[in-house]
Formats: sequence, structure tokens, C-alpha cells
Amino acid sequence: MGTEIERKFVMKNLGEVLRIPAVPVRQGYLARNFDEEVRIRRMGDEYTLTTKKGTGLRRAEFETPISAAQFDALWPATEGSRIAKSRRQVKLPEDRIAYVDVFEEHLEGLTTVEVEFDETSTALAFVPPDWFGPEVTEDRRYSNKMLSSEGKPE
Repeated sequence: MGTEIERKFVMKNLGEVLRIPAVPVRQGYLARNFDEEVRIRRMGDEYTLTTKKGTGLRRAEFETPISAAQFDALWPATEGSRIAKSRRQVKLPEDRIAYVDVFEEHLEGLTTVEVEFDETSTALAFVPPDWFGPEVTEDRRYSNKMLSSEGKPE
């Protein structure tokens, strides 16, 4: 079983981040409930099927590569629960990467930044840079599965 430990923030100003090349991301949810989700994702030329269990900072995550044909076959089942965004990677100190997602379509105007960690204690000790906005790690409204069908939080 894989574990995802991640903190998430809402960005208000992208500034220089927009100069970094972006990768298009399309993802849709096949199943989602309070603490579980199954999604498919196309990021650039890579396709994955992912199952996540749990909410907030630490969750179980299982990711499997799939083919473009499998993605295309499953995509219609995600109607009404999709996300389109572009992703940029920003290098941070201590060899960390910030994943900046600029949302499109029904989520246009929303930008988030996520940082992944190997341990919960490291995640909790992380001091975000000034250019990060408010933290939303524990705010379910900002989870991608909720954004996909509920839209931007007010």
C-alpha cells in the first residue's frame, strides 16, 4: 500500500510561476465518496488509474499505469466529475517540489499548490514560502474529487 502525505494551499498570485512550462492534466472520477476515490488521469502523455482512501494530510494511494486506449474507454464514465488544469513544478529548498495547478473550464481562476512529503512529521514542520496562499489541506471543498463536481468553493 502506498501512502500520500501532502499539504495543499490556494495561491492568489502566480507571478513568475507562469514562466515555467506547464503540462496539461485531464482527470475524471469513476467513483467517489466521503473518504475514497477512483480516478483516471492523463498528464502529458502518461495515463494512470488511481485509488485513494482517507482525507486530509495522510492518505492511502494506489496508482497503476494504464494505456491511452483504456483511458479513452473509461473517460465517458467520468462525465460530470472532471478536472482540467495545467501543472507546473517549482523547485523548493531541501529538494522539495511544489506542484502548482492552474485550473481551467468550470474551475477557471483557481490555482493551488501541493507539496508531498515522506513523513508526517516533516510535513507538519514544513514552513511554506511567502508566495503560497492560505492552507486548505483539511478543507474537503478543495479536494480535487469535490472540485470536479461541486466547483470552486465560495
